Amino acid sequence: METQFYAIMPGTALPEGGAEEVGNKGWNLARMAAAGLPVPPAFVLPTSWCRHRRGGAVDDAALQASLREGIGRLENATTLTFGSPRRPLLVSVRSGAAVSMPGMMETVLDVGLNAVTVEGMIRLTGNPRLAWDSYRRLVQGYGEVVLGLPAAPFEALTQAALAEADVDNERELDHRSLRALTQAMLERFRALAGVLFPQDPFEQLRAAAAAVFRSWDAAKAVTYRRLNDIANDLGTAVVVQTMVYGNAGGASGAGVGFTRNPATGEHELYFDFVFNGQGEDVVAGRQELPEADKLRQRLPLVFAELERVAHALEQLYADAQDFEFTLQSGRLYLLQTRTAKRTPWAALRIAVDLVEEGLITPPQALERLAGLDVATVGRTRFATAGTPVGHARVAGMGVASGAIALDGAAAERMAAAGTPVILVRRETSTSDVAAMARADGILTASGGRTSHAAVVARQLGKVCLVACADLRIDLDRRVCTLGGQDFAEGDFLSLDGNEGSIYAGRLEAVTDRPERALQAIASWRHSAA
Repeated sequence: METQFYAIMPGTALPEGGAEEVGNKGWNLARMAAAGLPVPPAFVLPTSWCRHRRGGAVDDAALQASLREGIGRLENATTLTFGSPRRPLLVSVRSGAAVSMPGMMETVLDVGLNAVTVEGMIRLTGNPRLAWDSYRRLVQGYGEVVLGLPAAPFEALTQAALAEADVDNERELDHRSLRALTQAMLERFRALAGVLFPQDPFEQLRAAAAAVFRSWDAAKAVTYRRLNDIANDLGTAVVVQTMVYGNAGGASGAGVGFTRNPATGEHELYFDFVFNGQGEDVVAGRQELPEADKLRQRLPLVFAELERVAHALEQLYADAQDFEFTLQSGRLYLLQTRTAKRTPWAALRIAVDLVEEGLITPPQALERLAGLDVATVGRTRFATAGTPVGHARVAGMGVASGAIALDGAAAERMAAAGTPVILVRRETSTSDVAAMARADGILTASGGRTSHAAVVARQLGKVCLVACADLRIDLDRRVCTLGGQDFAEGDFLSLDGNEGSIYAGRLEAVTDRPERALQAIASWRHSAA
């Protein structure tokens, strides 16, 4: 295969093959860059690399040549140098199929750091905390994604560092603690992998890109394609993008936003955000994300820019968007956008509102709703309810009652026996997609409304509550605790995805209909007849 990549930066032409050639992520990055939106320079290895693999592997010599050429374009655009001891360029390596598959394939961030470039990053930025935080993230992420190392040993080191520093989360660790944590992770990497962490930045890049191509065949990706009728032969592109740093300090952070509420369809900016963190902190579903309101309060000009960006995205795509963004030292960057996954209720409202706003025509709206059985769309609520045993953040609307299942295997076993299921987890990950498809509702102790798992749950039409602070799970005893009560696996819970409340036992549900939207759709169909 000849060297082949597409550069994505201002002034470059849009790839002729569109999303089928460069993947949905790469295509939308190119469109945003062409529209003048703030996109870090990037290049894309097209989907043909994935389709033409032999025995699951790409042509290594051609891959390395293309990566070196692409990196050269990024170096020219940024005036940074990959592997430089003084002005190091770091990149992210991300998947991007032609059809968006949130969280189903892999990402490696901060590629290019090693014992030399970490010192160069400190000299370049004057921020040792940023450099060591990024390096420890790379060591763990590379180990898990590229070599398939287990996450638990690395997470144990992080928890030990938090305990030693007497802080609640990684964002509170100072640069000395992070340097010690990175050294511990490097040693843990060697013990688990049997080799040293690679110090050659180009070897890191090559291996990360190959791992992203391999992730097309991961079990969760295959399951997602089966559930969503996506062809297995499309392949994924690989996006290599200049790193921007949400973990650069107090005026930095990472977030995921929706231009409209994907649960209700309401025209409001709906987002999760974490200060001084990277994008994986938001989408992985492992952390509580209470800082969206703080962004509005602390950085009102940034929040206003975020609203302007959301409006610009809807004007560009004429539809509600799900976008990922990073704030670095007060400067906003867009890392991707895609058509927002939404509940059927939200789909109806968004279609009607977009017609009223003049962004689409009634025939276009009807075309978008063609795969939806409009007659069945409704929003459930409980007819009566007592005192809740807990509260959480709403990620998927409606109500559901079911037996508690504390892992995916239990959820699938109960569902196969005809029992309605509530999947209760400390956090969900996209590896739970098969169990989520079988469950009636999902409840988690951590995570945010825009995590990959929450996005998938909404797309599947599941009631989903996240970040239930009072939820405790004891997998050894197969028990969870809410409101001071113990609930054994198999006991019934009821989730109210309209109010965010959790109730013991089984409650009766009633259904409301979206009358305004249904009337509008009926009038469009009458006019078209």
